[in-house]
Formats: sequence, structure tokens, C-alpha cells
Amino acid sequence: MTHSIRLPCILTATILLLWTGSATAQTYPAKTVRLLVPFAAGGGTDVIGRLLAQKLTDAWGQQMVVDNRAGGGSVIGTEVVARSAPDGYTLLLAAPPFTTNAALLPKLPYDSLQDFAPVTLVALAPLIVVIHPSLPVSSIKELVAVAKARPGQLSYGSSGNGGPQHLAGELFKSMAGIDMAHIPYKGGAPATVDLVGGHVQIGFSSMLTVLSFVKSGRLRAIAVTGAQRSAIMRDLPTIAESGYSGYETTTWYGVLGRTGTSPAIISTLNADMARALKSPDIRDKLAQEGAEVIANSPAAFGAFVQTEIDKVRKLSKTTTIKLD
Repeated sequence: MTHSIRLPCILTATILLLWTGSATAQTYPAKTVRLLVPFAAGGGTDVIGRLLAQKLTDAWGQQMVVDNRAGGGSVIGTEVVARSAPDGYTLLLAAPPFTTNAALLPKLPYDSLQDFAPVTLVALAPLIVVIHPSLPVSSIKELVAVAKARPGQLSYGSSGNGGPQHLAGELFKSMAGIDMAHIPYKGGAPATVDLVGGHVQIGFSSMLTVLSFVKSGRLRAIAVTGAQRSAIMRDLPTIAESGYSGYETTTWYGVLGRTGTSPAIISTLNADMARALKSPDIRDKLAQEGAEVIANSPAAFGAFVQTEIDKVRKLSKTTTIKLD
């Protein structure tokens, strides 16, 4: 008798749970969605965040707003999402510091794998090596020669400790056997401002951030960091082509929510973001800036995050990269 009563109750509860999840997905979003960008406004991550936010705002009829929380090598903004409600209304636009911090920092105020729900890998892009015109070099070979003649005197700026620009610079220093000072900033935009102003001489920079300065002659581009040449700057060799076989670094951008967010909401976000990212205007805009749209599944992005963490741990054993 007890079992005959319990079974209908269980079935009813299950049906209600499924119905609730479906209803939640159908009504999402019912209010403003915040997209946390853990860097200063104006950098490559911010540019992509604002493109995506505008497209989703138009599609939803509800606002997605970009919330810049720079500092702490992206930890400050990332923690906001880790402490948010698991309801899909606070999302993170992550970049390589997310995985670098997980790989190299012994203590974080969150668990990079357990506290976040992957939504999608947005895009991948190589970096571009740019030089202030005051430095008389026009190739990787010449840069290495000057750096070896002036050990410790050259400096490169980055978007912050553990970011893709930091990793690119330290890998280059290690493979080339040179000594350059690393100057971290709170995002790619302030790093670019100081590079254009001549306060640092070198940048391993996001194309989204520096292409306009290259085109205007205020910075000189000498190489790209990817495995292949960039489709939009085919005359630029890769660092690997320039004498350092095996050198390859790229930057990436991806969206995560809070662990515990309804799978139905994650699925809705993934589908809506894929449509937005594959629309001709966003796809072409990112292609013009050297970025390739990915828009993969939550599971594929989760596997990517784990692979990136493992890659950085391996890299740390062969370079001098350290995070404070």
C-alpha cells in the first residue's frame, strides 16, 4: 500500500520538475542579464562582449548589459559570477586568465571547474606582436638581437598577469633566450595606451585592440603568434616562421554561468549565442579583427577549459611565468 501511494507521488514530482524547467527556459530571460567582463573597457574581451550583448538584447527584447570589473588578473570580476545566484542572469565572459589562474594560483576565492557552468566558446584569435616606432626593429630576428644587446632594458605590456599576452611574452622570452621586463595592466586597453605612448616598447596584443594603431602607423606589426598567418595580415610571418619552430599562442573568449543554473537555461543561452555569433554582421566583424567564431556546445567548451588548464600547467614547467 505504501509503495502504491509513493510511486504516483514520485511521478508527479518528476513531471512538475520537468515542466518547471521547460517553463523557466521558455520565459528566460525575463529581466536584464549581466555579462561580467573582468577587464577594463576597450580591450579585446570588452569589444566582443559588447558585440554579443547588443545582438542578444535585440533578439531577446530584454537587455544584456556589460559590467566591467577589472583587477586581480580577472579574479575580481570572476568572483562576482562565482558568488551569484545560479539563475542565468549573471554570466562571465572569460578569457585565458580564467584557466591560467586555475593552473598557477594555489588559492582562488572560487573553484574554476566546480563553480561555473560552461555555455559556449565564443571565438579564438591569434595575437599580434607590435613595436613602438621608437624601437628600431622590423622583424622578430631584429627584436631578439636588440633584446640580447640590451638585457632587461626592453619591456612589454600585457592585459594582466596570467593573460594571453603575458603567456605569449614569457613563452617568447624562454624560446628566444632573452630578458624583457613584463608590465601588467588591468586590461588590454590601458596596456595599448602606454604602448602607443612609448612607455613600453613591445606588445603581444589583441588584434581587436591594436589594428587601428598599426594601420595609422603609430605601432609597427612584426609577427603573429598563431600556428598560421592571419587571414587579414597575410604579409606578417608567424613567430614560428621567424626562427622559433613550435611557438604558438592564441587568445580565446568564452561564456560561463554559475554552476546549478538550469540545464534548460544553459541550453537556451547556448542556442541564442550561437545564432548571434553566426550572424553575418558579428561573424564578419570578428573576422575583420582576426578572430574566428567557434560557438560550440557547453560540453565541448568545458573540455576546452580543462585542456587549457593542463596546457598552462605544462608550460609553467618550462618557462619562468609566475603569478603574484
